[in-house]
Amino acid sequence: MSDATDLLQTPLHALHLELGARMVPFAGYSMPVQYPAGLMAEHHHTRAAAGLFDVSHMGQLKLVGPDAAAALESLMPVDVIDLAVGKQRYGLLLNDEGGIIDDLMFVNRGDDLFVIVNGACKAGDIAHIQARIGSRCEVVPLPDRGLLALQGPQAVTALQRLVPGVERLVFMTGAAFTWHGAELFITRSGYTGEDGFEISVPGDRAEALARALLAEPEVKPVGLGARNSLRLEAGLCLYGNDIDTTTTPVEAALNWAMQKVRRTGGARAGGFPGADRVLAQLDGTEALPRKRVGLIALERIPVREHTVLQSADGQAIGEVTSGLLGPSADKAVAIGYVTPAHATIGTRVHAIVRGKPVPMEVSAMPFVPNRYFRG
Repeated sequence: MSDATDLLQTPLHALHLELGARMVPFAGYSMPVQYPAGLMAEHHHTRAAAGLFDVSHMGQLKLVGPDAAAALESLMPVDVIDLAVGKQRYGLLLNDEGGIIDDLMFVNRGDDLFVIVNGACKAGDIAHIQARIGSRCEVVPLPDRGLLALQGPQAVTALQRLVPGVERLVFMTGAAFTWHGAELFITRSGYTGEDGFEISVPGDRAEALARALLAEPEVKPVGLGARNSLRLEAGLCLYGNDIDTTTTPVEAALNWAMQKVRRTGGARAGGFPGADRVLAQLDGTEALPRKRVGLIALERIPVREHTVLQSADGQAIGEVTSGLLGPSADKAVAIGYVTPAHATIGTRVHAIVRGKPVPMEVSAMPFVPNRYFRG
């Protein structure tokens, strides 16, 4: 299926084939799910050294103009206006019911706001942003740029050889750099729970930069399979699995992403789509129908997405949205939704796997400690 004519190719497609990757359709692109070393080896290498991910299917855009920050803030329950130059923040695009259209990252670059959205959502996101705030700022898609993620404790060692100065970045900050004349924008961020970087690079230079990084002794290529296991162990949401348009930020336990200035009593409270519902859930004046939790199986049985969750007395209380046998956690871990009465850490529930109950316990996340570099 990787050669299907309707699938798009990232700038690294030829390199993936050269490296022996197994390609699969993902977000409309032909993407590497794993390389010959396999998912487990790629996962453990990222935790121990540095893994290189092709995330060029993600959407990149910039918002330009003096009203850009206020305009973007009108779409999200997030503080955009006060974000300092060079700082990055996690954001949530909401619909009018408070459901999550997409989760994204954005950086204040001084002259613009640089935004990265999920690949499967990018066309809809850009259209939504253009329709809602296109009259207030210039919305500029950046389809000609590639995106690489270099993740792991030795990522900084490898990258600073090629791009001196990146070691001065700390978690959730970004800056412009050059590499052999190519203009890069690099943030110290990622979606693995490890220290690392995301590198926006001109599409026609992406393969050369990837080859240069792979020539460093710490770096090996990593595919979508290990990307998923790494983010799940880090307790991070996958859009389309763990959050979607039917999920509010409060149901998704993303309260931390909504700063006080946007909450009830804050200087710029509300004013975003679905604000009445989201703020009522935050305030406790509207009951939550469900809540996202971490789950650890008490047996070594993987519990996959869509598995039904039951209470001890056999009542349906929710379902798993992501799950696998965590390579670093060395146990079956999952993310799911349960009724608030069953969301307390330590609560025992049962996952129904092939008709049989597998005992699980509600757990704090992440399942593996984060190792972000904060200076």
